[in-house]
Amino acid sequence: MAEGQTSSQPVSTGTDRAGGVPAEGYNNKCVFCRIANNEMDTELLHRDEDICCFRDIKPAAPHHYLVVPTKHVGNCKSLNIQHVPLVKQMVDVGKDVLQKHNVTDLADVRFGFHWPPFCSVSHLHLHVLAPVSQMGFMSRLIYRLNAYWFVTADQLIELLNSKVETH
Repeated sequence: MAEGQTSSQPVSTGTDRAGGVPAEGYNNKCVFCRIANNEMDTELLHRDEDICCFRDIKPAAPHHYLVVPTKHVGNCKSLNIQHVPLVKQMVDVGKDVLQKHNVTDLADVRFGFHWPPFCSVSHLHLHVLAPVSQMGFMSRLIYRLNAYWFVTADQLIELLNSKVETH
């Protein structure tokens, strides 16, 4: 889990690194926005227009990566059915990064999100953990299946698909 950041509101106070133009969906107080914008000394394992991936600073497994949208998106509780493709894309990036690091047993992998208020950063981030069988006691508790503080990516997608939009 990364340190800092509590605001989940997008703020256009950042700049596009190439042209110095304010970047939409950037929150300069959000550590994950700053990492995605290459403003921190963090190795990016993947970066494209929509998603980036980097190592968790407090790894709970030999392979513990965070997959985040490059634009500021609030925590998983703020999502709706329109975010399902984003969540699926985040999982796909997580799988790709695992594969690049020679992790092929997806049965021993966990993809999930901490449910508010149990997230340290209010920027949507997917935890990719492998191998789960090598996680210690505390890590198994923190990233526990069927806990009220942690939901798998599949559980979140199912929840979002079941949400009825109200206007």
